[in-house]
Amino acid sequence: MATLLVVATAGGATAEDSSCCSDLDQRVAELESMVARKGNRTVSLQVTGLVNNAVMTWDDGAERNAYVVTNDNQRSRFSFVGKAAIDAIWEAGYAIDIGLRAANSKLVNQLTDNDRVLRRDFDVRSSVWYLRNKHLGAGFIGTTFAATDRIANSNVTQTAMFNQYAAPENTGLGMFLRSASNGRLTRSLLNWRRIIGAGGDQPGESQRGFSLLKYVSPTWNGFTAAADWVVTDFWDVALRYRKEMHGFDVGAGIGYLQLVPGSRTRSVCSIAILDDGGDSPACRQLLGSVSAKHLDTGLFANFGFEYTLDGIADDTDRFANTGVGDHELLLSGQFGIERPYLSLGKTTIYGEYYNYSGAAPTALLVGPGDPLNPTGVGSWAVWQSSVAIWGAGIAQGIDSAAMILYLSYKHVTGDLTLRQLNGVEATGPVAGAPIDDLDLLLSGAVIRF
Repeated sequence: MATLLVVATAGGATAEDSSCCSDLDQRVAELESMVARKGNRTVSLQVTGLVNNAVMTWDDGAERNAYVVTNDNQRSRFSFVGKAAIDAIWEAGYAIDIGLRAANSKLVNQLTDNDRVLRRDFDVRSSVWYLRNKHLGAGFIGTTFAATDRIANSNVTQTAMFNQYAAPENTGLGMFLRSASNGRLTRSLLNWRRIIGAGGDQPGESQRGFSLLKYVSPTWNGFTAAADWVVTDFWDVALRYRKEMHGFDVGAGIGYLQLVPGSRTRSVCSIAILDDGGDSPACRQLLGSVSAKHLDTGLFANFGFEYTLDGIADDTDRFANTGVGDHELLLSGQFGIERPYLSLGKTTIYGEYYNYSGAAPTALLVGPGDPLNPTGVGSWAVWQSSVAIWGAGIAQGIDSAAMILYLSYKHVTGDLTLRQLNGVEATGPVAGAPIDDLDLLLSGAVIRF
């Protein structure tokens, strides 16, 4: 409620003052009538969101430091959502979701503790309206997440709020690669997440911010289906499951995605940016996950996978007739125990493992004189890469404050293989480029409102 407090001396009051204040009071009343509190008489309004900040400590083998970051596993955001009943069967609704990008844990690196290079602190995660029929499902139009969003990260535990086990890029993988041969930092813009996926939207990472047409079915016996068409990029379908059964809380999902002709997305087959777009449908992805927690003991296990068939790379000028690989494979898992040991809320203790391997994961080149260049001369393409991560963590829920305190550790190792260019073609010698390991410690909290 807006309140206006005016203090004046009796001797200073005039007819002009009275007229001024009368106009001001009227304007304040008009503004108050326009303020949305719980929606209008027809459409509801609810404001929700979360704040998720942490201290990220890192060691890349030659340098160590600590940054205050926004945790991109579930980054800080605020949302406006609402709906209105049309009749007993139909309803309409909307969602606007604004994310905070400042000091993003995925984008910071050894050279900056804040991703100011993007020159924006906010972005639109969703701006969408929908019509829903209780029996037929819902149709969405606008900017929002795809059907396969986070489907490789099914998770029935509270680790979902700070550590997505199939998307480790969200915790420090914007860090640049450091050569294990000479100890120097690359100048090629190659960071850890780019040898998993050039755009950072690696396999397993959520697909958000797409302008699309989307359908979501009603939930039947725990199953929900979804499909969408991102007009200029791809289409995908997904089936999800969530239900308690035989003493377990179970969540699972499986999805399929395929690029459309002319696609320029780097979210799946990143090398598509080098293609003329005609071969885009040759890029296809199958991904899924399952999560189960035993309700009595609290023991849980999460498993995710992704397989991408890249039929684009060998049709580009760079890799044509070179024998470049055509697939990417991701396997990830998390296991532990989650129980209310304290009256505050649930305590979660876990371990995790992640493994990725793929061919031609990025269009970026290693140039002459770069610390990663095997010979120091010429330009080299990324021919093959693999990343392995093991980690552990602990979290404590505080139910009365809708809060989770967390601490997670990751040890990252990788192999990088390059191939020298002859002109624009990667037909030169193949050589390894050893890279230093990376250690990451993330400690923070998320609070929801």
